[in-house]
Amino acid sequence: MTPAINLLKKKKVPHKVHQYHHDSSNTDFGLEAIEALNQDGEQVFKTLLFCINGDPKALNVAVVPVAKKLDLKAAAKAAGAKKAEMANPDVAEKATGYIVGGISPLGQKRRLPTFVAASAQHFSTMFVSAGKRGVEVELSPSDLAKLTNARFSDIAR
Repeated sequence: MTPAINLLKKKKVPHKVHQYHHDSSNTDFGLEAIEALNQDGEQVFKTLLFCINGDPKALNVAVVPVAKKLDLKAAAKAAGAKKAEMANPDVAEKATGYIVGGISPLGQKRRLPTFVAASAQHFSTMFVSAGKRGVEVELSPSDLAKLTNARFSDIAR
């Protein structure tokens, strides 16, 4: 069990856990998940951390489709900042308690401002990391937003 799965169980949120063999030589975690789950790259989402206004500790979470990239200008605007840049992976791991490639938007060490790509709302369910490489969780976008206090924003391109 991961903190993400434990949170879903504790809150009694409907979800489905999907496990697959993670190839340790594969560093394209999102593509690996899409292929293993046989899902659309628009419905499987990656969790990225970005910092705002040049402060590496001013972290925010972005949840965007694997098939897209995070639009840093749009992310900055969504966060009410002038500038956004990708967070240092070591900082992201320390802040979330998860390792890169397995960072879940759920059950992080501390709650960070979270933004989910608006396109998630087109699906009845979406896939996000369950907090471990090779484990994804499927849940409704609205449940994800409620649990993370997220806002839906046009942050993907």
